Amino acid sequence: MPIVVTLDKMLVRRKVKSRDLAAHVGITEANLSLLKSGKVKGVRFETLAAICDYLQCQPGDLLAWVAQEGGAVDDGPP
Repeated sequence: MPIVVTLDKMLVRRKVKSRDLAAHVGITEANLSLLKSGKVKGVRFETLAAICDYLQCQPGDLLAWVAQEGGAVDDGPP
């Protein structure tokens, strides 16, 4: 998948435990773990905003786009 979740790196930078973040955001540690590993299909903007608020960061600090070899991403109509 071309979108990579870098939440785990931000947690280390901010010296925040997953348990504390999950409690603040109002999600389970299991769901936070799935988000950190990139095994989710999506994330609600409300959840993303709560994570950014707690970690004092921007969404771009938590998500990165990585080009896949041999495939172009369709941006829609020209």
